[in-house]
Amino acid sequence: MAMSAGYIPFHPNPSKPSYRPPQGAIDAHCHVFGPEAKFPFAPKRKYTPCDAPKEKLFATRDFLGFDRNVIVQATCHDTDNRALVDALIAADGKARGVAFIGEDVTDDALGELDRAGVKGVRFNFIKRLVDTTPKDVMARVAARVARLGWHIVVYFEQADLAEMGSFLTALPTVLVFDHMACPQVEKGVGGADFQNFLRFMDANANCYSKVTCPERFSIAGPPYDDVVPFARALVERFPERVLWGSDWPHPNMKAQAPDDGVLVDIIPKIAPTSALQELLLVDNPTRLYWASSRR
Repeated sequence: MAMSAGYIPFHPNPSKPSYRPPQGAIDAHCHVFGPEAKFPFAPKRKYTPCDAPKEKLFATRDFLGFDRNVIVQATCHDTDNRALVDALIAADGKARGVAFIGEDVTDDALGELDRAGVKGVRFNFIKRLVDTTPKDVMARVAARVARLGWHIVVYFEQADLAEMGSFLTALPTVLVFDHMACPQVEKGVGGADFQNFLRFMDANANCYSKVTCPERFSIAGPPYDDVVPFARALVERFPERVLWGSDWPHPNMKAQAPDDGVLVDIIPKIAPTSALQELLLVDNPTRLYWASSRR
């Protein structure tokens, strides 16, 4: 099946980054798409991507200098986690996963995901990507995955925090916010929405933030220096509660696919010391995804 009109495939020839990640570094946010012939995309998807199979993901990981991945279920696959599980098993301990599930998931299916290496479930509140799931359904799903020791990954926008805050704080697990909760770069780090997000993180010690996707929020374009102050503010304020990820293969880019080497070279700008880099790339994701590993 053809890609959605205007869909931009991942960069075909990324540059080799100048920055060398520390030993054991983890790309804590990436995806696998298909291949469609083996793992069809969901009928109700809102976009059709290019294939981005596990073999290409693992080759990109190695090229960029990382040792492990956290693979996040993509909305184009909806609750069919077969491509995710296939990649986790093939990774032979070098990947963990974040699934997307519905309330109808069986205990046996949850157990299968857990054994494959899934450590979290994703709640997506970005309406252009998914249809809204009722909060009471999400709360019941959260209660079930909490018993497995999983956490919840939340994709939402900072402007929605006032409406979302009480629901989020009632969830019974660690929370991980995708992509800095979508900062508005034009408003600066002093903007009300970003400052509210920082205060929410201050008040809730069970919350982590991914400092990811500068290519999605930048106004200036590569090398995305206008997004650095947002990520650096989070890294320096919450050094033990931040994660980094490439977002490969970069679904739904509007203008161009980012050069993954350029994205890696942002890391020392947002985490300027080796100690901060070790926390961001090794210690924090290991604690969330590998510390209680049964594999």
